[in-house]
Amino acid sequence: QVQLVESGGGLVQAGGSLRLSCAASGRTASNYPMAWFRQAPGKEREFVIGITWNSGRTYVADPVKGRFTVSRDNAKNMVYLQMNSLKPEDTGVYYCAADATRSYSDVVRTTRLAYDYWGQGTQVTVSS
Repeated sequence: QVQLVESGGGLVQAGGSLRLSCAASGRTASNYPMAWFRQAPGKEREFVIGITWNSGRTYVADPVKGRFTVSRDNAKNMVYLQMNSLKPEDTGVYYCAADATRSYSDVVRTTRLAYDYWGQGTQVTVSS
């Protein structure tokens, strides 16, 4: 079992920055690819960014390229999402997710169904 807890959301003006954190519990959490998804009101949950278990690769969705970065600290079982140059369209609930069926994989999957464990989400609101 893996439990994920996100933090760091909030209200920010357009152009500002936020850093989200995801704390993972479970001794094997550091072995899994991890990703951040987001869901805006009335829209489907969408992939934002992901990272392989050893930070060897990151995958970034087009809408956030050049603005968002992901990192992880396996010693602390933490995953981070740094969001810069935020836009109103970045508003939504941000979820951390673990792909627990692919330990040590160097691939990050971008579909929601690939992920086995999810956090409760943290709200990010970007005002114009």
